[in-house]
Order: sequence, then structure tokens, then C-alpha cells
Amino acid sequence: MSEGWREKFRTQALQAVTKRAMYGNDIDLSDFIYSGNVKPSMDDDTKKRTLEVGVDINDVKSGTYFQMDHSVLLSQLASKIKGLELLPTDVALQRYEWLRDYYWKALSVSQDKYTAIAELKQTKGYYIRSAPNEKIDRPVQACLFIGSEGMLQAPHNIIIAEEGSEMNVITGCTVDTKTKKAAHVGVSEFYVKKNATLVFTMIHSWSDEAYVRPRTSVIVEEGGTFISNYVLIKPVKDIQSYPTAYLAGRGATAKFNTIMYASKDSIIDLGNKILCMAEGTTGESVFKVVATGNSKVYNRGQIVGQNRFTKGHLECRGMILCPTASITAIPELIAEHSDTELSHEAAIGKLQEEQLHYLMARGISPDQAIGILVKGFLDPGLPGLPEKLQAEIRGRLSMLDRSSTGSKKEPC
Repeated sequence: MSEGWREKFRTQALQAVTKRAMYGNDIDLSDFIYSGNVKPSMDDDTKKRTLEVGVDINDVKSGTYFQMDHSVLLSQLASKIKGLELLPTDVALQRYEWLRDYYWKALSVSQDKYTAIAELKQTKGYYIRSAPNEKIDRPVQACLFIGSEGMLQAPHNIIIAEEGSEMNVITGCTVDTKTKKAAHVGVSEFYVKKNATLVFTMIHSWSDEAYVRPRTSVIVEEGGTFISNYVLIKPVKDIQSYPTAYLAGRGATAKFNTIMYASKDSIIDLGNKILCMAEGTTGESVFKVVATGNSKVYNRGQIVGQNRFTKGHLECRGMILCPTASITAIPELIAEHSDTELSHEAAIGKLQEEQLHYLMARGISPDQAIGILVKGFLDPGLPGLPEKLQAEIRGRLSMLDRSSTGSKKEPC
């Protein structure tokens, strides 16, 4: 298939290649490489890292996609599975001409330098589609893995939940234990058709020198439901993401759940925007964060009520364990119709000393008591997330070491 149809996107990207993002620090992408210096492989250490982000390479579930740097090492459906497609994006675009209509439809290629580089330096990504009225019982899992030092990974993902279908996708993004500096600028476009349900869970486990710029948008049609779960509990150098949900069909719903443990020198700028465009649409964003060390967290949320009988709610709960950490909540509600109902609430503070003293009075050490309270505060309970994965996240929270619980070893 000729690539001529993509020339317009390349032209737009070239015009935006130096355009700064609206939020977050600017990153010099020339500091990173585009060709790997390691031979891609799925050894035991790699599989262990993928497990930490909820992806089990040894269990295909309904389907599994695994990409290291720019190489797709696994793209496989479970035997006897029906109504599900899973392919590398470039392969899907070659196979299905109609897929061109979804390419850069939810997002603008010229949004900023990161969307631009994702087009100019696109490195695979996954295409997932559930057929009309199919209920995919087991999760589809995908892992985007960086194995080379200094690598810039730029996948473009497209997920389509066709009319009346139901699908649960779990994506884990991580780096090799030997990889320090890396950049990830993944683009994801989601399309939730009439009366379909898509639950998308993203678990990030980066490194102290990883720069991350996901760019995500979702279009939800009449009666559709989109649920986004985002989990980050390990340090990252700098991450900025602001996904947008367009509730374009009557009665459409979107909910964003964010759980984060910010530590060390992490700079984290996360949030989301929900446009309640059609009548009777509902949007909700819940953000829970614990900040320690010298971390800086910014939570941005915006809900726009543009039609009658629309509803939206923003919520931010923050706990600060070190005086050198900070959390900034920036909620924004915009009512463009008299019959919309929008609300927000935010609470940021330190660990409740009475709860800490209560536990310590029962013989629990200070470090253990802090760990119990943090784990309870961040307990996932995420809708649509398999219990096994929720248990894994709780286990990760339990293993937070002494330095990440704000003890005297932490540089506060």
C-alpha cells in the first residue's frame, strides 16, 4: 500500500516539530537515540519487569502484545478467541485501508513537538479492535518496553471498541533494569462506539532518568463507556500527560482514575480533560497521590458541560510525607449550558498523626505504620481491573522501602 496518504500528516508534523507543549517542562528530544544498541529478547529479567506492570508474557490471556524499543517480539491472540484483533499498527494500516480514517482523528498530529515526533519517528505501536457485540472475557495485555540506553520510543496505538462490545485492555510501560536514560512519547487514540465499554488500565514503572510524554484522546459515542485507570508508584524523571475524552454521543460516560506514589526528584504533571458534548453525558476524574522526597506533582483537571443534562465531577486527594515535596491541584469547571451540573473537591495535607499514633500504640513500628496508611490511602479498587492485578498493585505498595515512606533516610 502506498504511503502517500500520510504525507499530509508528515507535513503538519514538520511544522510543529519545535512547538512546545501547553503544560510541563520542555524536553530536548535530540538528546535521545532512535536506533537500539541491544538485541531485543524476552529473557527472565525482562519477563519479571513486565510482571511488575501487570503483563504476564507466559499467559496470553485473550491477547498479548510485547514491543521492545522498536521491535515487536510478540503479537498473539489466545487460541479459540473470536471477535478480537491484535496487530502492530503499521501492519494493520497496511491490511485495512479503512483504518486510515481513524489515524490522527482523535488527536492532532500538530498538537505539540511530541505528537509531531511520534509521526516523524513512529516506532510500531498496537492496534486492538473488538468486533460488534463481542464481550471479551479476559483482558488484552500490551507492554511497551525500552531496553536500550538513551532510546526514544514513539509508538502509535489505536483501540476500537465496536458497537455493543466490551473490552478490558491492560498496558504496562517500563524499562530494562540496566537502562537509565530513556524517552517515551506514545500516542494513543481510542474509539468507543455506540453502547460499547472500554476499560483501559495503564501501569507505568520507569527509571530515575526517564522522560515520558504520552498523548491520548478518546471519542465516545452514544451510550458508550470509557474507564481509564492510571497507576504510577515508582520514580520517574519527568512525566506530563493530559488525555482528553470527547463525549460525542448522547448518554456517553468517561471516568479517569489516577493512583500515584511520587518519590525522589520526580516531576509529575498529570491530568485530563472531559468534554460533555452531547445531551446526558457524564464525566468524572478521581486523583489520589502520595508525595515524598523532593517530588513535585501537578494535577490538572477540566470538565466542560456543553449540553443539557450533563454532569461532571473532579476530585483530588493528596498526602504529603516530606516538607520538600509538593502537590498542586488545578481543577477547572466550565459550564456552557444552563442545565449542566459540575462539581469539584480537593484535599491535600500531611499524614494524619492521630492515625499514626493509633497504630504505633498497638506495637506497630513507625515505618510499618506509615506504610499501612499509605497503602490504605492508595488502595486501588479500580473498576474493571482483575483482582489478580489489583493484588499485584497492592503488593507493590507493600514493598515500598524505608526511603520511600518518609523515614529519616529520605532526603526531606
